[in-house]
Amino acid sequence: MIRRSFIILPRVGKATELKMWRSGVACWDDFLAKDNIPGLSGDRKEGMNVALEDADRYLHAGRADYFTSLLPSVEQWRLFSRFGEDAAYLDIETDGLGSHAHTTMVSVHCKGSTRTLIRGIDLTGEALASALQGARMLVTYNGSSFDLPMLQKEFPFVVPRLPHFDLRHGAARVGMPGGLKRLEVEFGIRRPQEVAYVTGEDAVYLWKLWLKGRENALKLLMKYNQEDTVNLATLAPQIEAMLLRKVDDDIRRAGRGR
Repeated sequence: MIRRSFIILPRVGKATELKMWRSGVACWDDFLAKDNIPGLSGDRKEGMNVALEDADRYLHAGRADYFTSLLPSVEQWRLFSRFGEDAAYLDIETDGLGSHAHTTMVSVHCKGSTRTLIRGIDLTGEALASALQGARMLVTYNGSSFDLPMLQKEFPFVVPRLPHFDLRHGAARVGMPGGLKRLEVEFGIRRPQEVAYVTGEDAVYLWKLWLKGRENALKLLMKYNQEDTVNLATLAPQIEAMLLRKVDDDIRRAGRGR
């Protein structure tokens, strides 16, 4: 999808991008192959050519970070098909929901394995950076509003500036609002029995039990947190597929409205 994206260009919004798609300019190659584009001056077309050629070089070099400032945050899902294999699926737990809450646990699932960091044991900035090393994209559920701001507050500038696919916003755009557990049910994902009914509030309570010496509470909390990240990896390609279908539907609707 990223090579179909023209909103990375200066002064090109989604409406202009949609017009390009409808006119037959479906991807960067189509744009570059044309001598002129209706509505664009020769100078502007040439500047856009340069921008797309630069973007193509960075894309082939695997530089996902290059696109972070070019794509609006809600459109960074467009990079998933290119960088999903190197995505880090991230989820945190906290000791409360207020402004004074602290991160108690971070799980990072990447390339089929999960690493969990625990406050007071091994959750440090250095360990978090190590867990995210090599990632080219971040995938979360509501991480834009919760997980990433929390980590930035406690571990400033440790989380790399990478494209971010927030599944909560992606799911809402395709008509599936709500929490992660609801989305899992919609897609037939079943959690292990021991964490099937654990909630975010329960996670806070489990942490407090751990602080009181309940070893099993920590194990259960870890399992819950890890399941979040593993299930993100299952959901992300399915949400991406639905977003791609929505793009194609938008193009067809725009054609009927002409």
